[in-house]
Amino acid sequence: MKSIATIGVVLGLLLLLFMGGCSSYNGFVDSEENVDKAWADVQTQYQRRADLFMNLVETVKGAAANEKDILIGVVDSRTGAANYKDMIAKAQSPADLESVGQKINSQINVIFERYPEIRSTDNFSSLQAQIEGTENRISVARQKFNEVVTSYNKKVRRFPASFFASIFGFAEKAQFEAQAGSDQAPKVSF
Repeated sequence: MKSIATIGVVLGLLLLLFMGGCSSYNGFVDSEENVDKAWADVQTQYQRRADLFMNLVETVKGAAANEKDILIGVVDSRTGAANYKDMIAKAQSPADLESVGQKINSQINVIFERYPEIRSTDNFSSLQAQIEGTENRISVARQKFNEVVTSYNKKVRRFPASFFASIFGFAEKAQFEAQAGSDQAPKVSF
């Protein structure tokens, strides 16, 4: 009778140990998946940056070049109007003066009508905001990753879960660490 009771106690303990092991295993799996997902979120933000930045930079460069050409045209037109001074000085008849006056008048109207509104500063500001926002997203994703890794590592290291972690092959995960040289901001050139 004593042996049946002993067997019952041993079986009960083995059942509790088995149930505890299953529960620990499932908890480790959930935590490990959370770590993998958090790292995938970091990678998603890296990909967003890679996809976005060069397209934005090229767009801003194109807009700035276009505005530069327009502005050079306006400045050249104004310079051309200044050259009419020489034409006035060289005019030899009232008809010559009237012709120069008409040219000046039409040139001034064109300058005022076609004076461009410069917006490349807005484009540069928008680019700067996009870069800042993207870097903030990456930072938040890295912080979340480290939080999830910390939670996972605590589970793996705490007793009695550490016993089951070693049996099932769950080991600590590394926190996010910056690569050498990444403390230097990437350079965007125009």
